[in-house]
Amino acid sequence: MHEIKVMLVDDHPLFRQGLRDVIETDDCLNVVAEAYDGKQAIQMAFQHQPDVIMMDINLPTINGLQVTRRIKAGLPNAQVVTITGYDDAQQVLHALRAGASAYCPKDVAPDALIDIIHYVHDGFYAVGEQRMTYEELVVWLEEKLGIANALESKASDSFVPLSPREMEILENVTRGASNKEIAFSLGISHQTVKNHMTAILRKLRVDDRTQAAVYALSNGWVRLDRVPA
Repeated sequence: MHEIKVMLVDDHPLFRQGLRDVIETDDCLNVVAEAYDGKQAIQMAFQHQPDVIMMDINLPTINGLQVTRRIKAGLPNAQVVTITGYDDAQQVLHALRAGASAYCPKDVAPDALIDIIHYVHDGFYAVGEQRMTYEELVVWLEEKLGIANALESKASDSFVPLSPREMEILENVTRGASNKEIAFSLGISHQTVKNHMTAILRKLRVDDRTQAAVYALSNGWVRLDRVPA
């Protein structure tokens, strides 16, 4: 019997324990590692090299989208299942473009969760509880978002994942920092910050930095407990 190694990434111990309890009801699945924040997730992934990673988006230190991109860059055969409370088609596309193979809500049924792990391990994709081929996924995204070939590198610039630097700048914007303050803290020029902000607004399809900050918070890209009142 082939063992599928699974890693859990979520900052809530009780939720991780619940995932472990569900996953280990399947004799083929073995939880080999757990991580509570983004930095630890990257370290543990390269250490344990899991087959499937259950990834939250709203993580301390580095959000799940960035973590997914970094892990997939070094471990392309690891399959990532984004499991989150932020459920909409735009978020699905962001997760998929970051490298995830599945996107499901945290209230997913236990049996469905186990099925999803097997789906992605077998080379399929999943949104919610629906198994899809790559071609079926492309059609689903086009129907939901109106973007043809949404997962192709030459597709619309909208919804392209933010680069690590752009995500870092967006986090500073969400905390209320000005371009000048961001430039000073990151050791880059004021113009470079402005260029990155232009790209961020375009990718997120928003008009200004306030809307970008709201987008980041509402989708769990920046943790509320890290933003000053």
